[in-house]
Amino acid sequence: MMAESRMDDFIKVLSSAEPVPGGGGASGYAAAIGMALGSMVANLTTGKKKYAEYQEEIDTILVKADKITLELMEFMDKDAEAFEPLSKAYGLPKNTEEEIAAREQIMAKALKEASEAPLALMEKIMEALEVILRLSEIGSRIAISDAGVGAQMCKAALNGASLNVFINTKLMKDRSLAEEMNARADEMLVKGNAMADEAYEKVVKAIRG
Repeated sequence: MMAESRMDDFIKVLSSAEPVPGGGGASGYAAAIGMALGSMVANLTTGKKKYAEYQEEIDTILVKADKITLELMEFMDKDAEAFEPLSKAYGLPKNTEEEIAAREQIMAKALKEASEAPLALMEKIMEALEVILRLSEIGSRIAISDAGVGAQMCKAALNGASLNVFINTKLMKDRSLAEEMNARADEMLVKGNAMADEAYEKVVKAIRG
């Protein structure tokens, strides 16, 4: 599993000519780091008298953030698994009408799966951003900058994952399905970027006055 590999090993493969990991795996990695920073803020807030009124909520956030982080790490492998059938489909023969028809059928299925994986990653990043936004409001002021960094990491990951959606939907012959997937991605981009920007602005205001 990529999530269990050393960082230098992951970076080495990422920078090579290997098709995976690529932008999807990197986006999953960035988002997991962003959510982990959210957990850090929560851990530095829990048990502090100054934030006692939020203790119950912080307890919930700690459990939720750990779960989201692990799920985001899993997307590093899910992205590669989704891309493999598509990679193989590109190499299928297309010399006869039968081969072309078979290839198109396989390509359609592979493109759908390769688009679904980054869409699911975007949905998970949206969960992370909701948590980080709340932490930008109630998290310990001594660690609040980390909530801002987490928001920026998740924002980059969200935008990055969307590119993996769009590059695949562009090749789909089923334009109705392609537009449906694009619309889902666009909606999350608008809402997610707004959440990330709001969290970042709250952090900047808190640390700069």
